[in-house]
Amino acid sequence: MNQSFHNLLFVSQSLFNKRLYAALQGTGLSSGQPKVLEYLNRNDGSVQKDIAAGCQIEPATVTSLLPRMEAAGLIERRTENGNRRSLYVYLTEKGRANAARIEEAFAALESAAFEGIPETEREAFMAVFCRIYENLNGK
Repeated sequence: MNQSFHNLLFVSQSLFNKRLYAALQGTGLSSGQPKVLEYLNRNDGSVQKDIAAGCQIEPATVTSLLPRMEAAGLIERRTENGNRRSLYVYLTEKGRANAARIEEAFAALESAAFEGIPETEREAFMAVFCRIYENLNGK
């Protein structure tokens, strides 16, 4: 196979997303919502700025995602300690149930992606991929 890194990355991401949304069919989740739910599952009670940074998306994108997620009953936003300037975002029970389904879908996709690849090769790949991420992230 003689393909460029960028092409393999784009195609793999596209295939991963198609399989993810197929696994999440019937949840009504739209693009961007699974990563926010996954983030909140690990960081419940976060402010929008932290969600954007943690999900590697623009703050304006988070601003547009959250009202739809709140209307769908996935999250709730509330103030804390009398601070009206910051809204903290929490998962609802429905949001937690969807987050659990997302975690299962991600685990299944990762298992399929690494099928037949020995653990040592997987670890080596992940180490190199983390270095690529750090290089692109400017660290």
